[in-house]
Amino acid sequence: MMTPMRYIVLVLGIIISLHFILSFSHEDYGRATSLSNITNKFKGQQDPLPAHQDGVPEEYYHNTKIPPVQRKANATFVLLARNSDLNGIVNSMKQNEDRFNKKFQYPYVFLNEQPFSEEFKKRVTELTDAPVSFGLIDHDHWFQPDSIDEEKASASRKEMEKNQVIYGGSVPYRNMCRFNSGFFFRHPLLQNYKYYWRIEPDVNFFCDLDYDPFLIMEDQKKVYGFTISLYEYEATIPTLWNAVKEFIQENPDLVEPGNAMQFVSDDSGNTYNRCHFWSNFEIGDLDFWRGEAYMKFFEFLDSKGGFYYERWGDAPVHSIGAALFAKKEQIHFFKEIGYRHNPFQHCPQGDAHSRGKCWCDPKDNFDYEGYSCTKRYDDLFK
Repeated sequence: MMTPMRYIVLVLGIIISLHFILSFSHEDYGRATSLSNITNKFKGQQDPLPAHQDGVPEEYYHNTKIPPVQRKANATFVLLARNSDLNGIVNSMKQNEDRFNKKFQYPYVFLNEQPFSEEFKKRVTELTDAPVSFGLIDHDHWFQPDSIDEEKASASRKEMEKNQVIYGGSVPYRNMCRFNSGFFFRHPLLQNYKYYWRIEPDVNFFCDLDYDPFLIMEDQKKVYGFTISLYEYEATIPTLWNAVKEFIQENPDLVEPGNAMQFVSDDSGNTYNRCHFWSNFEIGDLDFWRGEAYMKFFEFLDSKGGFYYERWGDAPVHSIGAALFAKKEQIHFFKEIGYRHNPFQHCPQGDAHSRGKCWCDPKDNFDYEGYSCTKRYDDLFK
């Protein structure tokens, strides 16, 4: 007669044998029941942490004893500027060269709706040894389209001016937002590039950057990178989310599983919480914007006229597009890049501040202030 203890040992033996067989014959079962996987579930680590919390792998750095990665990404800087922006552009570009691009030599693409002056070209090309290109924006990609009811758009601008909405009365600002939302990545000078880094006039780069963010994008399959996030002005986008929901209802197959909807909505997409990545700084994948999902999304939004009847910005449009059509792990917080666009700044903290020889005050950091959305980004991975 079998004792209870021998019975237990026999049952355990059978279970272990079956597990052993299944682990070898069914790869998915083996992964799901591995010790490390089970341990992670007990630790509550079913979702990966944001890559920025792990830091940049040491082999990417150029100021260490480990030889740096000896390659470059297919990437460029993009600067949308007018001739009158020259001094602000020189300020931004000189800091970028001193802090980063002297070491990495990525090219620059300048875009303008008017031809650049010879003075502009001379001064910016003197700042870098990297290639510099100057492009003219197609008329239809910049100016208000004929499909817009100007009487309706004009009335909206006057109302916004009366209510003191920032840039509420500006048509050129609306042209810029529409261009950045749906056209910059179509410019002929950008067609052969995969990644871009957007730089604007009069911004500050606070830290030495001794690794290549473009390679992080490439190697980790990122599509969008940011340094600052915040809430949008409600008065500029009153019907934007209604248009987004309509698009989702008509194109549910385009929404990426494992997306970052939680960053832009607190109720599974019913309403917009107004969070967006501040797009005056962004490092992104041009092919992501050129892809079917985002292109259809932009064309749908453009047909609604909200860039002119309201004041839809490229920041919420890009952010919602990234949140819907990319996996959440493909959106990256570049915490090592010290950056300021008045009135907000990201100042690296702790070791990142000292390693980058940053000159910003670490106490002056917008990341987790009340109007910041960066905590919502972190919460995506909890």
